[in-house]
Amino acid sequence: MMKTYSALCIAVSTMVMACTPSPKSEDSESTRSPSFETTGSIERLSPELDLLIPVEAKIEVLASGFTWSEGPLWLKDQHALIFSDVPENTVYKWTEQDSISIYLKPSGYDGDRTDKHEPGANGLALDNEGNLILCQHGNRQLAKMVTTLNTPKSAFQPVTSTFNGKRYNSPNDVVISSDGAYYFTDPPYGLDEWDEKELEHNGVYRMGPDGQVSLLIDSLTRPNGIALSPDEKTLYVAVSDPKMAKYYAYDLDSKGSITDGRVLLDVTDMVGSERKGLPDGLKVDKSGNLFATGPGGVLVISPEGKHLGTILTGQATANCGFNADKSILYMTAHSHLMRITLKP
Repeated sequence: MMKTYSALCIAVSTMVMACTPSPKSEDSESTRSPSFETTGSIERLSPELDLLIPVEAKIEVLASGFTWSEGPLWLKDQHALIFSDVPENTVYKWTEQDSISIYLKPSGYDGDRTDKHEPGANGLALDNEGNLILCQHGNRQLAKMVTTLNTPKSAFQPVTSTFNGKRYNSPNDVVISSDGAYYFTDPPYGLDEWDEKELEHNGVYRMGPDGQVSLLIDSLTRPNGIALSPDEKTLYVAVSDPKMAKYYAYDLDSKGSITDGRVLLDVTDMVGSERKGLPDGLKVDKSGNLFATGPGGVLVISPEGKHLGTILTGQATANCGFNADKSILYMTAHSHLMRITLKP
């Protein structure tokens, strides 16, 4: 998450919906209402992008009025998307039929202080048993919701809350491997003056299936979004430092440890232009292409680091996520929830 949101605070009852969706229920993930407003454009820098995003694709605005939307996660069994509003300490749920509702509140902080500026959950994921995992800014931990996805309640069990006896800064994003290892980033965005930083670094960590946590990287200034390649041999990390706005690729060995690293794409020269945003959340499609939020919206990057084009949302875009068959990309763009059709 980047500190670029406004201070707007809007309750779900007063949110401005982009339109009224069709009352017809979803029969499948591809059943879509045609009536949502559209925005932005697609910048096509390579013909390869046409193989990923249809030429006729439009960016749809599904809902608006959030303070800073983050962490989109598709729930296949519910035909629903959940996502965070970090400053509002809330996770929302969106469906084609019912639009927006509160899914979980509080989501990332259950303490008594009312002056935390980013108390809520940020990145969201499902573990290999289907439990909801939350990067909790306010509680400074990775946590598991102990109730089912169908009966959400603000009841959490820590997954990991300290490293070498010191509290994390504010876990930001997480990806879980097929063997159950957690890879997560820990920048300081959720800290307040009274909530002191205990670790000297802003780290990238791995927690193995045995529960042991190891520090993989301590040299990145603002590690943020994180993802794995389809074969899980490469770990991607976005750095949201305006002076070093880069996406990194790290080779992993059979034990999940880093053996080598490189800059996949440097977009520092785009920062400060008319394009809003910094490298933030990212996801990887079935072919290994990255859909990485950054200056302008969502950059599409090949596994080799070629910038194929950008989904220009016109907003500082925090994160993105696919539906189950990866035919739709959902985007949390500042105060908006958006989506675009892809070629699955």
